[in-house]
Amino acid sequence: MGLELERILGRIRGEEAGPTLICVGGLHGNEPAGVLALERVLGRLSHNGFNLRGEFVGLAGNRMALAQGRRFMAIDLNRAWEIDRVGQLLSNPGLNGTCPEDHELVELLRAIDDVADASRGTVYVIDLHTTSGPGGIFTTVADTLQNRAFAMSIPVPLVLGLEELVEGTMLEYLGRRGFVSAVFEGGQHEDPMSVDRTEAAIWIALAESGLIRESDVPAVAASRKMLRKAVKGLPRALEMRHKHHFEAGDGFTMRPGFRSFDSVQEGEVIAFDRGGEVRARARSQILMPLYQEQGNDGFFLVQRFSPWWLKVSRWLRQIHADRIVHWLPGVTRDPGRPGVLVANRRVARWYALELFHLLGYRKHLEEGRRLVVMRREAEMLDSRA
Repeated sequence: MGLELERILGRIRGEEAGPTLICVGGLHGNEPAGVLALERVLGRLSHNGFNLRGEFVGLAGNRMALAQGRRFMAIDLNRAWEIDRVGQLLSNPGLNGTCPEDHELVELLRAIDDVADASRGTVYVIDLHTTSGPGGIFTTVADTLQNRAFAMSIPVPLVLGLEELVEGTMLEYLGRRGFVSAVFEGGQHEDPMSVDRTEAAIWIALAESGLIRESDVPAVAASRKMLRKAVKGLPRALEMRHKHHFEAGDGFTMRPGFRSFDSVQEGEVIAFDRGGEVRARARSQILMPLYQEQGNDGFFLVQRFSPWWLKVSRWLRQIHADRIVHWLPGVTRDPGRPGVLVANRRVARWYALELFHLLGYRKHLEEGRRLVVMRREAEMLDSRA
């Protein structure tokens, strides 16, 4: 994007107390659409005199990488947010010079904390991204009921389960801090419409979080209409099933021509590496095929499910069905960690991981016949301790 950006792209604080919406653009430096969309929205809010209830803040992510148009300089900034690692960086400032992304992470987190400390209500966060391949328009969340409701207000496919396959994301870290958070993927990096779609998501988020009244801002209804048109024919809800990770030197190359949400058949050749053909593990839909030099996630496979299950899941969580799930044969509580269950798959062989997902658990560890799952709310409490 040329010259290095300021960390704070803009900060607009309404006179009336209310929620805070933080939007981060450019966490990957080759994804400038989020920054450009934020500049549009901030400019319009500043010049049109909208009366905000609460505060809206736009932040630039990896500023050094944005200046050079690279995904990252040394390490992927959106894979560097493990709780222990962040704690070490914060407690030992000398570590921040180890690589450019360490400095970026600490500075970005301090900016987020400054805004959160001054908040006068619920803090919402949206991480704005684009993809190297076409068709990648969706939201994803750590699946708490608040996060899910926030993301589903944006009328694009919702993809669940990313946090079980990708560690160290900013979304996961901030979610554990108790912020209502979501990721919005606006389409392909180079597509000018990705900026328009990302701007649309921001307007909807401003209304959904309660900073503006939808009836006062015609852009919100227009944004919903635009996004519905952009994803026409795509499923409303999907779940991650597989991530193809590779290392430098593996020679990974994606077959050309794939779009996110294209259907693939079990055994279909979808990529190549030094071992030969990379085939789809199951009949599914491909997500975020990698068509760029940097990055280690070759592609994801997802499967659609009926949005009806989201309603079932909400009901089960609202009646606290998790309190009795340990009554099932082969399922026990971990006495040392509240909110953690251990399933012996030799006994509980009929319980799929999807059952625990319905109740608000995520896979924490899987070793042979031993499956450990943790309630997402318990993770949030652990991180605050």
